[in-house]
Amino acid sequence: MAGDPIVEVEGLTIRFGDFTAVDGLTFSIERGEVFGFLGPNGAGKTTTIRAITTIQRPTSGRVVIDGHDSSTDYLEARRCIGIAQQHISLDKDLTVRQNIKYHAMLHKIPKRVMEERVKSLSDMLGLGEHMDKKIADLSGGWKRKAAIVCSILHEPSVLFLDEPTAGLDTQSRHLLWELVRTLNSHGTTIFLTTHYIEEAESLCDRVAIIDRGKLSAIGTVDELKDIVGKVTVDVSEGSRTVPYHFASREEAKAFAESQGGEFYNIRRTTLEDVFLALSGDAKGRLGRCSGTSWTSRTAWRGGTCATSRGTFRRPC
Repeated sequence: MAGDPIVEVEGLTIRFGDFTAVDGLTFSIERGEVFGFLGPNGAGKTTTIRAITTIQRPTSGRVVIDGHDSSTDYLEARRCIGIAQQHISLDKDLTVRQNIKYHAMLHKIPKRVMEERVKSLSDMLGLGEHMDKKIADLSGGWKRKAAIVCSILHEPSVLFLDEPTAGLDTQSRHLLWELVRTLNSHGTTIFLTTHYIEEAESLCDRVAIIDRGKLSAIGTVDELKDIVGKVTVDVSEGSRTVPYHFASREEAKAFAESQGGEFYNIRRTTLEDVFLALSGDAKGRLGRCSGTSWTSRTAWRGGTCATSRGTFRRPC
């Protein structure tokens, strides 16, 4: 998978008047991976996705999709893309089968090919018994599945899933997780945006975090945890609990014991800890030992660190 980028973003910048929504993003997505794209509200996620999927023209920069430059080879780049948006755009008064046929017509897929693909996809995703039900009569999870079938009917190189589990109950969310894994196991590259951090931690091979239009970090979940520290100490400070992150359990334990009578909890760092430390006003803190005394500081305010899989922001 490594070394075979299917999406390449170089210096992507998008401005609206004096406001810079996306500020010089550069990253790539490897063929066959599930790539997570995280960021707080207003960070520039949607604008970035609109640019990558050829909907929004960038102010500057370059996007290449499966070898096709989206500026000079627009139509071929778009043929490589499948999009399942957060707000389902299927016709609720038509059946699942009728919606799929309609999308096949839009993609100019021959009838015989369409019928083969519909059978294959419905069998793979378990849609068979729902094919002749109206969209309006389906649960949220089955509506999402139907929408995803429509988005991959033309066999795109990469599928963009925009918050696919937003608003779903826990059971439906896990069904969608299995769908993502199934599609990926059949060779589909997936670009996933989500506000459920545990979803990205469970599904994604690599994760990028964007904040204020800039890339804060990109790498595997373990690599991202390494930036902050794989062990976290939660310390009660007045009415709030503040996390301090450390490279090892020994360092974390030494820090915790130095807190005297204060309440603390030692645990493994999660992707949510990383997200909070690298986006917005960082609340996580990096613990350091200076001689026999402990100091701390708010973490992750600049600098970079290159790894085998990406570039990371590091503490000052």
